[in-house]
Amino acid sequence: MRPLISWADLAGRRVGVWGPAGVEGQANVRKLAALGVTPAVLVDDSPSGAGGPGGAAVLATADGGLDALAACDVVVKAPGISRYREDARWLAGRGVAITGGVGLWLAGLWLAGWADGHVIAITGTKGKSSTTAIAGHLLTRLGYPAMTGGNIGRLPYDPDLDGAGPPPRYWVIEVSSYQATDLPVSPPVTAVTSLHPDHLPWHGGVGQYYADKLSACSQPGAEVTVANGDSDLLRERAALLGPRVEWVSADDDPGADWMAPLGLLGAHSRRNALIARACLRAAGVPEASDDDALRVAAAGFTPLASRLRVIGSAGGVTFVDDSLSTNVLPTLAAVGAFPGRRIALIAGGHDRGIDYAPLAAGLHGRDVPLLVLALDESGPRIQAAIEAERPGKVEVTACQDLAAAVRQGWEWARPDGVVLLSPAAASFGTFRNYADRAAAFGRAMRACTGEPGPAG
Repeated sequence: MRPLISWADLAGRRVGVWGPAGVEGQANVRKLAALGVTPAVLVDDSPSGAGGPGGAAVLATADGGLDALAACDVVVKAPGISRYREDARWLAGRGVAITGGVGLWLAGLWLAGWADGHVIAITGTKGKSSTTAIAGHLLTRLGYPAMTGGNIGRLPYDPDLDGAGPPPRYWVIEVSSYQATDLPVSPPVTAVTSLHPDHLPWHGGVGQYYADKLSACSQPGAEVTVANGDSDLLRERAALLGPRVEWVSADDDPGADWMAPLGLLGAHSRRNALIARACLRAAGVPEASDDDALRVAAAGFTPLASRLRVIGSAGGVTFVDDSLSTNVLPTLAAVGAFPGRRIALIAGGHDRGIDYAPLAAGLHGRDVPLLVLALDESGPRIQAAIEAERPGKVEVTACQDLAAAVRQGWEWARPDGVVLLSPAAASFGTFRNYADRAAAFGRAMRACTGEPGPAG
């Protein structure tokens, strides 16, 4: 059972911080300082020479750090540290309470009867960031003080946010599968945008990943889960979605046009917007049932970077950056956003052992020609999966690098097709992160087309 500990409960306890260097780890250290709690120890797997926040010494986990954590009452860990590691299990077996910053924050709100505002938690394999951003944008434009954060960037308990504006009346928090394992309670309203195998090394297998991801819906405090009704995997696991489920599908409310100003592409993006609306309704926002009010509120929304964004066009060819698509599910959704158009799909990256057979099957189901340009570590497995499928309208070829793939894709897609970067793989190895990969895509587009495009 996950310990019901809040930030306020840490005073007077011996507290260790495991993983202080990342965004959440730094926020954890700042929060402890604001509470007057000095960490007994800072520990990281690979400490940098610069030390922790403020230059404090950081022990290596394998070089005395684990033993130091074992002497603590509570360890506040960063999300990247798996609970299923042998060293984490060893700590828990010694009676050390292991928790995370978002879990501590939610526990405090729950113990206070949610007196500090309404909380909406949004999780899912893909789509959670966009849905969180849409919900937060709508709330703000409807006149409600709202904070969006969690896995999307800002941490709701970070003292650096104090005084940045009026206290939020609504919190819209993106929850990763990593963070979900730290939650001892669920907010009254939770959403699940999608479910597909991901992060398997961290969770130790697909079954544990599904259980961890969906645990965000079913802890004490849960009331309603807004769930993707188009997902067979979710419908099969309805019993894990909490006491009441509201299903939302992409073709619901076909006459509604309030979301047009959001400028989103694809049926999955429409479903994300409908899920955001359903969350606001469940949280008691009266305007969420008024399409006219929602249409006004939707104006001015900026889609998140590298999530199915058109970055330019040349010679009738549209270039689309979907660099954040790191597994099969969002890549198939991205391809589906352009029915009837020829697509040059750039796919491949860091190989995490993803099964690409579903990608091949989904691509072969199209009735319009499609060229897959396979890259990097996972490129050969993507190519093999596609070639193993029955003959269809899909071609596949290996490319030396992203620049070569963009040029080949542009030449093939003319005069009216799409060059789509939607890799179904992580960026690590060749690129620093998804943003670095997206910038390289933009540079390659400009190099081969001569179009100015966005700065890269």
